[in-house]
Amino acid sequence: MKTNKKNEICEPHTLNREKIEEVKKLMISDEKVKALAETFKTLSDPTRTKIIYALFLSELCVCDLANVINLSVSAVSHHLRVLRNLKLVKFRKEGRVVYYSLDDEHISNLFHEGLEHILE
Repeated sequence: MKTNKKNEICEPHTLNREKIEEVKKLMISDEKVKALAETFKTLSDPTRTKIIYALFLSELCVCDLANVINLSVSAVSHHLRVLRNLKLVKFRKEGRVVYYSLDDEHISNLFHEGLEHILE
């Protein structure tokens, strides 16, 4: 379906200065924008998305996680390190076994909302 570019912009071109100032006051800092963009960039990797989904379903050790997503333990460990550095996943040790889970409810909610969006 062909879109009409004219329908995608305001006509005539006008500015709502009150709204502009209101939104500018509420905008997040460039530092926070970069951190948020980095989070989404990290989650855009299909392997990391699989890892997040698996951990959304259950806490898993690295070996089990590698088996679930059909990757080597070292490859999974690399991706987990990236996810851990952005505080998307956390780990706990039980003896010699390291278990991973999503870092907090925010990550679960973010993943769940994204999943709901694509399933609509």
